[in-house]
Amino acid sequence: MSSRNILLQSAVAGVMALGIGHAALADDAKGAGAKEKCYGIAKAGQNDCGTARHSCAGKATKDNAGDEWKYVPKGTCEKLGGKSGSSGGGDTGKSNKLQAY
Repeated sequence: MSSRNILLQSAVAGVMALGIGHAALADDAKGAGAKEKCYGIAKAGQNDCGTARHSCAGKATKDNAGDEWKYVPKGTCEKLGGKSGSSGGGDTGKSNKLQAY
């Protein structure tokens, strides 16, 4: 195979990969608005955001803690055994007096 053919095939493969990646991002954007916070279902290290005890995603130390949450498709939280509202005093929309480190 000549280097010209290899270059052409690489360019075509790159354009196809970009098209597939763009389609996948478009699907994610459609479903982004149909999510809700579900408390009490996050496994240790798999939460989606901070709480009063820590400030980052992935910092949960206990499975199914009441103040830890994950985004789930809207309407599925209760089916997964979680709650749409925090039972552990987590995300209230107000800033915490103490910062978690």
